[in-house]
Order: sequence, then C-alpha cells, then structure tokens
Amino acid sequence: MKKENVYDGLFILNSDAYARNPEEVSGAIAKTIESFGGTVRVSRLFEERKFAYPINGQKRGVYWLCYFRLATDKKSELDRQFTLNNNIVRFLITRLDPRLEEPLVQHALTNVNLTESSDAERVVVDVDPDEEDGEAYEEDEAEE
Repeated sequence: MKKENVYDGLFILNSDAYARNPEEVSGAIAKTIESFGGTVRVSRLFEERKFAYPINGQKRGVYWLCYFRLATDKKSELDRQFTLNNNIVRFLITRLDPRLEEPLVQHALTNVNLTESSDAERVVVDVDPDEEDGEAYEEDEAEE
C-alpha cells in the first residue's frame, strides 16, 4: 500500500478563461488530481481579486481552494501537470497534518468568506511614542 498524504492547494486561475467557462477551468483541477489517483475532498471558489502587479499580462485572478488526498509518489507529476496548464497562473500545494483534514474540509464546506466583513471593527496595537517604557495601547478603528 502506498503512502497517501492530505494536501491543501490554492490555485490562481486566469480570470478571463474562468469568466468564459468556469466549470471547465475549475473542473480541470479536480480532473487532474483524480487522473493521478487522488481523491478531492473539497474544491471551491475562494475569491477573485486584483493582483499587486501583473502576472503574465493578467491584472486579476480567481483564487480556487482545493483539499485532496494523493499518493506521495504522484505529487511531483501532479505539480508538473499544473505547471503546464495555461489556465493556472500560479499554484501552491502544501501537505497538511492529517488531524487538520476534517476541520479544514468542514470549514471550506461552510462557504465562509472572511474578506466580506465590511463593517467589522479592528483593534490596532501600537506603541505610544510618549511613553518611556514603550507600553502598548489599543485604539479602535472602523475599517474603510
């Protein structure tokens, strides 16, 4: 029996290709994983956002999150296939501790988008320059 690991994959997809055919572009990730004998636990849209700088002429990207299981000896071949896919601008695949698999899969299935908290307040911790001992103080600010 071959050793199998749990992986977390974050993919940045070409936003133009995704807008034209979202099922095909995002579905290619799961199909590729399954073609190497992997099992996809969750595959979903994370968000779309503007890049800090253009990547391969693209100014925006669609971020796609995927949790999957795969035999360890197939990982390098899988990376090669994702590198060759023109619809994937960038990707990062990391191995997860198996104990984190279920909580992360459940969290991804709840479809929580943490970036949409528009009226949330945040606490800024800063050092008061007038204090000699450099004590920190807290200041509430509303996000803009």
